[in-house]
Amino acid sequence: MAQESNQGAHALDVVTYGEAMAMFVAEETGDLAAVAHFTRRLAGAETNVAIGLARLGLRVGWLSRVGDDSFGRFIRASVQAEGVDCSRVVTVAGQSSAFLLKEKAENGADPLVEYFRKGSAAGRLAPEHFDPAYFLSARHLHATGVAAALSETSLAFAGQALDFMRANGRSVSFDPNLRPSLWPSQAVMVEQINRLAAKADWVLPGLGEGKILTGHDLPHDVAGFYLRRGARLVVVKLGADGAYYRTAEGDSGMVPGERVANVVDTVGAGDGFAAGLVSALLEGLPLAQAVGRGNRVGAFAIQVAGDMEGLPTRAQLDALVPS
Repeated sequence: MAQESNQGAHALDVVTYGEAMAMFVAEETGDLAAVAHFTRRLAGAETNVAIGLARLGLRVGWLSRVGDDSFGRFIRASVQAEGVDCSRVVTVAGQSSAFLLKEKAENGADPLVEYFRKGSAAGRLAPEHFDPAYFLSARHLHATGVAAALSETSLAFAGQALDFMRANGRSVSFDPNLRPSLWPSQAVMVEQINRLAAKADWVLPGLGEGKILTGHDLPHDVAGFYLRRGARLVVVKLGADGAYYRTAEGDSGMVPGERVANVVDTVGAGDGFAAGLVSALLEGLPLAQAVGRGNRVGAFAIQVAGDMEGLPTRAQLDALVPS
């Protein structure tokens, strides 16, 4: 299942697309309405993965649209500073960039998040914004269900991107990353996410997501659902228990999670997992080792506040074991 490393053949290792947002994280616990002080950070499932991959030494490109506003300038500068190519990020006059508020959670609980993204520039991504040459410059596409959920045009863009890359012999990973509030109904969400997943080589659901999307309770059966629809590899994330993998060739296994003594912020763990797994597979590591790297990067991510601040560099990944 490991993919041979062939970095010299393409300008980029990985391309991704989607919406990044300015994120304001509460500095004290309690109702967001009562919080007076926030710290500004960056948020976005696809940019979390892009930054995670770039920190691990891969060449990554991100395609998006931002508003001609301070948030848009902050987003572009933050992603560029991480070494991600933003040459296909377009600033759109008269449109806005999205932002969100996130509470300060306690004892490792999932924090409450309030989004302000309706009508954003990135949410208007459409098929006419697809850049075939740029996508072909990469050997792998990573996509998530978040970008697809933003609008009908962004859903169409997602289908076009996945179809194009697979038709042109590129590998494709897909993280469902469910956002029920962005879809008209759960039935529509399940239908469209599964339609996109069927276009991917590597599908990466969480177990809870898998239950919603497939109706199955067991990781083996969740994986089987997507393997029957054309996936080559399914990795089911199990939180602190690690991850289960199953391939079209019949290989399967369980890789235990990393011990983390102090969980600070669980948001971004799945994105960290994706960055670890995808980087390892593109480097040609054996599958169990690749899943182990996904677990390890995800463990780094949850030990600090912020969605991507804890993602390790290659040196940190090689030298440090999460406590």
